[in-house]
Amino acid sequence: MSLKVGVPTEVKPMEGRVALTPAAVTELVRHGAKVGIQAGAGSGSGYVDSEYTAAGAEILAGADALYDWAELVVKVKEPYGAEIDRLQRRHLLFCYLHLAANTELTERLCRIGLTAVAFETVADNGQLPILLPMSVIAGRIAVQVGTHLLHTAQGGRGVLLGGLAGVERGHVVVLGAGHAGGASVREAAALGANVTVFDKNPQALARMYELGANITGLQPTEAAISDALASADLLVGAVLLPGAAAPRLVSRAQVASMPAGSVAADISVDQGGCIETTRPTTYEAPTYVDEGVQHFCVTNMPGAVPRSSTQALTAAMLPYLLGLLDADWRDDPRLAGAINVDGGRVVHPALL
Repeated sequence: MSLKVGVPTEVKPMEGRVALTPAAVTELVRHGAKVGIQAGAGSGSGYVDSEYTAAGAEILAGADALYDWAELVVKVKEPYGAEIDRLQRRHLLFCYLHLAANTELTERLCRIGLTAVAFETVADNGQLPILLPMSVIAGRIAVQVGTHLLHTAQGGRGVLLGGLAGVERGHVVVLGAGHAGGASVREAAALGANVTVFDKNPQALARMYELGANITGLQPTEAAISDALASADLLVGAVLLPGAAAPRLVSRAQVASMPAGSVAADISVDQGGCIETTRPTTYEAPTYVDEGVQHFCVTNMPGAVPRSSTQALTAAMLPYLLGLLDADWRDDPRLAGAINVDGGRVVHPALL
């Protein structure tokens, strides 16, 4: 019997991404799945219902109809608001979950009794392939937004990150040299800023150092981070422990030591944040000021560029979604190892 794959409309504020492109629907149908798309689900990414119909999908009028119809629910962000009440014990949920920072959602998923596989814990040859493209996009957005927030019209200290002849370059501090942090380093360095990046991995630091003469790679000691933050115009938090809460590397006192009007962008906010003053925000109210520093801690940063993000996400996620169509999908260690909640029980080691 064909598995029913349902794609709901995302409901987080200003979230325009959708889990599947029409081209991906064609692939799923070709592999024997039935695909249901909530009416209008792709509009934020520029995909209209008729494109999904042409790809072989059924258009379902609303969220209630979609969740009642679906067996495998594929979405982008974690269930939010009324979405949680629509989930049922029989559902297999496949999406970003970030449960380490959301005990309330974890408990509710367990009470429902469903099984949930998280995008961010799918591991393949030591990599996190579904998380990777969104990390890169978030890393670039953090610097792009931070650059804008440094403008005085936005409450910033009036610094041009790249400087110019006769003017000091801005200083960007990045915590983490993985995919997100590396993208931030590249973006900031390309603008001409002086960049200090911290990571425990010597090989990662070497890769960052080789990107340009305006990049310094250091071990994340408390003293070194404090010294860097004292002159930082933009701080980017990009620390990841797969499936687990992010470690706090920057204290409130260290944030307070940053120049007034500087900016902190915490990409790690989905996992609780690596900066003590981090708290989750949405694109409806993306920033706040704490200790004289503007904070940008939106939990769905890639949602600002939904068409690009949807295409990148679908390309990375589709091979694993096709695997879930197989009745024996648990035999695939990449998928079995990504189960966060199984029949109402928390099973992922990072959450235990």
